[in-house]
Amino acid sequence: MTVTAALPDAPAGGVDAANPEPLVTCSAGFSDWLETQDIALALTTYQAGRLFFVGRKPDGGIRAHERLIENCQGLWTDGQSLWTSSAFMLWRFENVLQQGHAMPGGADRRFAPVEGRVTGQIDLHDIAMTQIDGAPRPIFVNTLCNCLATISDRDSFRPLWMPRFISALVAEDRCHLNGLAMDGTRPAYVTAVGTSDVADGWRDQRQAGGVVIDVDSGEIAAAGLSMPHSPRLYRGRLWLLNSGTGEFGQIDLRDGSFTPLCFCPGFARGLAFSGNHAVIGLSLPRHGGSFSGLELDQRLARKSATPRCGLLVVDLTSGRVEHWLRFGHTITELYDTAVLPRTRMAEAIGFRNDDIRREIRPEIRSGTDRIMATPHPREGV
Repeated sequence: MTVTAALPDAPAGGVDAANPEPLVTCSAGFSDWLETQDIALALTTYQAGRLFFVGRKPDGGIRAHERLIENCQGLWTDGQSLWTSSAFMLWRFENVLQQGHAMPGGADRRFAPVEGRVTGQIDLHDIAMTQIDGAPRPIFVNTLCNCLATISDRDSFRPLWMPRFISALVAEDRCHLNGLAMDGTRPAYVTAVGTSDVADGWRDQRQAGGVVIDVDSGEIAAAGLSMPHSPRLYRGRLWLLNSGTGEFGQIDLRDGSFTPLCFCPGFARGLAFSGNHAVIGLSLPRHGGSFSGLELDQRLARKSATPRCGLLVVDLTSGRVEHWLRFGHTITELYDTAVLPRTRMAEAIGFRNDDIRREIRPEIRSGTDRIMATPHPREGV
């Protein structure tokens, strides 16, 4: 099955008007799976600077909608609120459609940007929601400063937690802290590519220096991993992507062992769940950079497999890839994936067209609210 993405923020003709190939292709049952699960998907790509939504058109086809956000990485949503990062900001979007309402094109979620926080270029990775001082607040991985952090009303960010092996809060990516697993609203586990305490030291530990850290105790819960990403607690198990070896699997928290469930033909990053399925993001390896020289390259060669950029839908019992989506051009790297529950199609208001200028919504809390007005002065006074 082949579909062409709807790309409102792109030049006429799609992301690459000169490329006649379709941007998105997917397996024949992918749309039916979205229908059965009653979900749409969101994903980010920092390489091409885009927030994507993948959903089902009324005729059963796939619709891909994008908005341009520079260096878009971390992503969190519950279907109503959505947080994502950009090159130096953290953005909050809110769904402005009431339940049961839809846009003329069929979208039943329309996300409008309502808040932007300037964090500086901290290489913001995974995002989640927590409770701080009795109020819901975003918590995120501040990779540049090797810590978990939240927003600040005065400063770039408020640091919340650092690994024990990091000796100072400095803007030096020492261990490449990247992933965050939540237990409800509690940050439970994080992943790091290494345990280095010197600037950029993690790059020398990519092969087998990766760790999972218990946030509460500060102890190493698992070690010997290769560029681990996207730890997630789901149904009582800790799942993650051992990206350097191309494996998706789970950590046994009793002994720290990693048990792979399936091989992923690409650099795996971005993990979400729906029912008995995992949705995994894939990127093309970057030759000559941080992705090169990994066991993933050797495994792809042994399997005569060409790496791909897109999504895999994996059965959590069998490890079988049941559905897939691929980007044919332009998009080569993904960072995060998320599930939008009870959603057919989603879209967002972008920053680069006139829609945002017309997005004017006064807040009316109740019919008894009074609108204060300054009376006109009397003539001659």
